Amino acid sequence: MTLREQLQEREEAALSPLACRSSQSRGRARPEAECAIRTPFQRDTDRIVYSKAFRRLKHKTQVFLQPEGDHYRTRMTHTLEVSRIARTMARALSLNEDLTEAIALGHDLGHTPFGHAGERLLNQVMPGGFAHYKQSVRVVERLEKGGEGLNLTWEVRNGILCHTKGAPAATLEGQLIRLADHIAYINHDIEDALRGGIIYPIDIPLDISRTLGFTHSERINTLVSDAVQASRGQPEIRQSSRVEEAMLALKDFMFASVYTNPLAKGEEGKAQDMLRRLFEYYQKNPDALPGDFQSIRAEEGVDRAVCDYIAGMTDPFAVDRFQELFIPKGWTVL
Repeated sequence: MTLREQLQEREEAALSPLACRSSQSRGRARPEAECAIRTPFQRDTDRIVYSKAFRRLKHKTQVFLQPEGDHYRTRMTHTLEVSRIARTMARALSLNEDLTEAIALGHDLGHTPFGHAGERLLNQVMPGGFAHYKQSVRVVERLEKGGEGLNLTWEVRNGILCHTKGAPAATLEGQLIRLADHIAYINHDIEDALRGGIIYPIDIPLDISRTLGFTHSERINTLVSDAVQASRGQPEIRQSSRVEEAMLALKDFMFASVYTNPLAKGEEGKAQDMLRRLFEYYQKNPDALPGDFQSIRAEEGVDRAVCDYIAGMTDPFAVDRFQELFIPKGWTVL
């Protein structure tokens, strides 16, 4: 018996009847021989962590564009916090931690430079629109490994696709990611906004703090503990009505005080103008696209290739490309 088979036997014995076992996976788009050591979901986690798209997350905006300071979140640190919150809940509910981790680590692979500002811009200029959760699936199915994709299991791809909106994921592990994503970003965005002087502790409505807690750790503990209690033995991931209402109120507060605050978002228009000009440039000059995107151009059209290229850029790479294409260089005598 291989180590993988032993691990799958442990899953069968230890996990909740509601959990998704790796032995029950719907499989991959391209069948592969099983690994002797790792379960299918463990292999997916490794493939995501070793991907180029995952490494680029460290230079992509979470909320604040290119903040001065080492302690503000990036898309990478957001992803890691989502993973930790989700795994904690999965363990408490006896769900599959490996599946949970793979979905969490892959959920934002398709995010644009400059956060949701970049996403909104691409949604405007890309025929048919753009959504980062769909692009995340495209990254793992089409763009990674020179166009081969990562060939992840169906359950991981489904969890990535369903992590933001629309129909819930088919697995409880996937449903966990949607809630963990919200718990993570609301709370770390509060911490970053406090650090940046955008809001102050006294600004958070008192009734919300009385329900969820007054500190970062208290809020996360309340939200995680409540979800575990409400979801135990249930066929879906839930929250109690009291905590869910407080969380929605906190989200509304963050949109009013941070996500639309001119002090925090004053540079987003510039970032969007920059991405718009890059998009238009490559539309008119598709031969300038890197070789990896020429096959996409041939198979799916120029707009699709340009969108994939720009969506995959990091913040500093997008700035560098803009400067190279549109900012005059100083004249020097050779």
